[in-house]
Amino acid sequence: MRRMIVSLAAVAIGLGLGDAIAQPTPQHSSCFFVSQFESWRAPDDKTIFIRVGMSRYYRLDLGSSCSRLQAPDVHLVMNVSGSDTICTPLDWDLKVADSPPDGISTPFIVNAMTELSPADVAAIPKKFKP
Repeated sequence: MRRMIVSLAAVAIGLGLGDAIAQPTPQHSSCFFVSQFESWRAPDDKTIFIRVGMSRYYRLDLGSSCSRLQAPDVHLVMNVSGSDTICTPLDWDLKVADSPPDGISTPFIVNAMTELSPADVAAIPKKFKP
């Protein structure tokens, strides 16, 4: 009886490990380093599309509207404190700023960060693709 319980336990463990091995592993993490951030475009006052590296794109959904995102000659200012890795909306500390001499900046909150599929990227109008 004891031998049968041990055998059943071994089979159950083996099946569990087999399921874990059979799961596909993601090609990359949804995280990226701040230094990989390449460019951005804002199609409206509550959305920013960003490009990370050569082929990864994200949509950032903002907590409130920021009309200055679509003004000419503005840039994003990214404050980095602690880790230089971006994984969630909480990792963003962004402001939109005018070019000098004014240099006035407006902070905003990122509510959601979504990595885009190739189909999503293809659907971005050319003038808004970073």
